[in-house]
Amino acid sequence: MSDLSKEQVLEALKTVTLPDGRDIVAAGMVSEIFIDKGKAIFSMNVAAEDAQVLEPVRKQAQSVVAALPNATGAMVALTAERAPGSAPASPPPAQPAKRPRGQTPAPKGPLVPGIANIVAVASGKGGVGKSTTAINLALGFQEMGLKVGILDADVYGPSLHRLLGLTGNPETDGKSKLKPMEAFGLKAMSMGFLVEEGSAMIWRGPMVQQALMQMIRDVEWGALDVLVVDMPPGTGDAQLTMAQQVPLAGAVIVSTPQDLSLIDARKGLAMFKQVSVPILGIVENMSYFLCPSCGERSDIFGHGGAISEAEKIKVPFLGAVPLHMDIRSTSDEGKPLVASEPEGVHAEIYRTIAKNTWAELEKIKSEEQTKGPKITIE
Repeated sequence: MSDLSKEQVLEALKTVTLPDGRDIVAAGMVSEIFIDKGKAIFSMNVAAEDAQVLEPVRKQAQSVVAALPNATGAMVALTAERAPGSAPASPPPAQPAKRPRGQTPAPKGPLVPGIANIVAVASGKGGVGKSTTAINLALGFQEMGLKVGILDADVYGPSLHRLLGLTGNPETDGKSKLKPMEAFGLKAMSMGFLVEEGSAMIWRGPMVQQALMQMIRDVEWGALDVLVVDMPPGTGDAQLTMAQQVPLAGAVIVSTPQDLSLIDARKGLAMFKQVSVPILGIVENMSYFLCPSCGERSDIFGHGGAISEAEKIKVPFLGAVPLHMDIRSTSDEGKPLVASEPEGVHAEIYRTIAKNTWAELEKIKSEEQTKGPKITIE
């Protein structure tokens, strides 16, 4: 079987037509096509106001390419953007009064049927051990008897496949959804499953946003008590997309004790507060180092910075994770510590963090349920 080519993809896409009769190739809507091991990835550039109407066209384009004999799959995103200075084809519908800046709330209610809670694990900067924390937190939830999934939301630098020791590509359910990969009882999805490792994902913001939404909406997650989302570092397009378009039940912030990490962690905290996402608490990672030979404790990155920050901004402190070779080595081997060394002291630390996080989530949900409507008497 010959390899899938861009020419074959374009020929297939010429059969996909718009409501006005033009095919999407002739209309100039198809972006550069990226092919990785038979999987075609591209976007369809549409006007922002047409995105919802053209969603069936996107699905059809994805289906016809995935059905090619030498294709292993397809991923198509709508880049709902408008060229600078251009105007919509028709006047937009009346909009409700704008909220004050910084007060846009996150959506409420389930985005995906069957997922009860979506919890983001975030940091203001990279290199603080956020992904390792997210996976072991998810496994800690699972040991509490919960059904758990984990989503790697870092499109540019996915790491979930390595940390879970997973290889290969996800299968489809025979319709239009992907089946999540599974490891250690966790259902998992990541861009790392869909493209070859080392491939440069040179995507603009709108395509990243669409890809994130597809990895949530177009995956057959099934019934989950909680979906843990390993957020990319920073506060850019991907983070705002997740915070504003996904009904997050809450966010966990990961930081090291050092001032530089805390400065960036504050940015993440501020972003979630601006979109009314509850902060479930702060985890201090690499909190201290215990010498494996002599047992002496060294505060390499300082001491207590995250604890002080949590007290200062009045959010829960969920726990402190030490800097230890076992945590690093099990992560590198694709055998998360909570699953590979469940009786160890570090696994117990992660389990405690999971219990503290879940308790805070239940507390927030309980408070929301007890809030009654405000009655104004004039």
